[in-house]
Amino acid sequence: MDQLKIRRLPRFSLAPPAVCALFAIIFTVATPRFARADSDGALGSQVVPAANLAIKNALRSADSAKDSTQPSSTTQTSSAYPKIPSGAQAGLPVGFSYTADLTAAYPVGNVGKARWLPGGVDAVASYGFNPRWRVSASYYEVQHYPVGFDSGTVPLFIQGLGPPVGTVDLGTAGIDVTTKDRFTIFNVERLLKFGKLPVVVTPTYVARTSTVGVGHQDVVAFEYHGFPETGIHTRTAQYYSLAFTLPFLSTPKMFGTFTIAPTWLTHLAGVNQVNHTQLYQIFYVEYNLNAKTKVFIQPQASRDYLPADPYAQHIYSYFLGASERVGKNGFVQAVLNSGGPSNFSPYGVSSLHCLALPCSQNPVIPQVGGLKATQFQFQIGIGSPSVLPF
Repeated sequence: MDQLKIRRLPRFSLAPPAVCALFAIIFTVATPRFARADSDGALGSQVVPAANLAIKNALRSADSAKDSTQPSSTTQTSSAYPKIPSGAQAGLPVGFSYTADLTAAYPVGNVGKARWLPGGVDAVASYGFNPRWRVSASYYEVQHYPVGFDSGTVPLFIQGLGPPVGTVDLGTAGIDVTTKDRFTIFNVERLLKFGKLPVVVTPTYVARTSTVGVGHQDVVAFEYHGFPETGIHTRTAQYYSLAFTLPFLSTPKMFGTFTIAPTWLTHLAGVNQVNHTQLYQIFYVEYNLNAKTKVFIQPQASRDYLPADPYAQHIYSYFLGASERVGKNGFVQAVLNSGGPSNFSPYGVSSLHCLALPCSQNPVIPQVGGLKATQFQFQIGIGSPSVLPF
């Protein structure tokens, strides 16, 4: 779902049959178009922090109990952990808790004229029945601008004609593929203990909608096997997921978990072909500089399966950031994240397609490979002390 707008006449290398295609680009390329998949950080943003919190509290509670029977030197070592917030249980927080933040993002990479992206809002509300059971509802907005849409020369095709009729230099076109994804997530969090090993199981439902460019819609034409597809909500999908999170690292300064989450579409849509189980895999490692400051990295392998995808895209991405606690209820966080699919290439627009002559009366759509997006995000938020990620 991208939007191409011609600011000045592109440089064409035209064969004679492409005259009508020139009109097509002038008259139709300024309407919203589809851009394929993007990196999805919402599942990791909701499931992983809650599971990490429960596992941390369980492990630190066990350490505290052990330290109470050891000499004071051992207790001092364990105290290097950031302090468990007041009221936290040995597991999931009990009672009502919340977090909310505002997010701004700036694109990085080959995106043409760089600019700040539309702001986002995140909010999470949870209720813990006891340290082992909690339910949560959350809303996330994620914005990004894919690389590779403002440069390069691509071939121009007219349906029914074999070879391309010309080329288009996308560097002379104004292209708006600013994407804003919105996720609504409902999940149940269950803390289990296998001996001394705490594991969090999180059944999750995800509903996703998106808009791209100034058209603010997702019902747009997109290319599939060289033909336009119309009337499809290209970036709307719902998923079921069952996440399992367990620790692999826990020291006075460092903490790490691994999450694996089998995920399914709730139903096929658009040009989706199959609905096999897709495995999300998320590593998380943090280093605590002190009780209020931490740095972290979160590489992940996720699956993006939108109605314009015949098969799921395999997204590999990372989130590298730092968080600082401000006062009792506030925090600020800066994150650099980047990701793109390994099985959809090349990135960006690879060609333009016209349905038939005269092109000015039919859709002209770009053939788009995978989307790779890199951006710097800055968050300012508040929340219940028992659930802030420190």
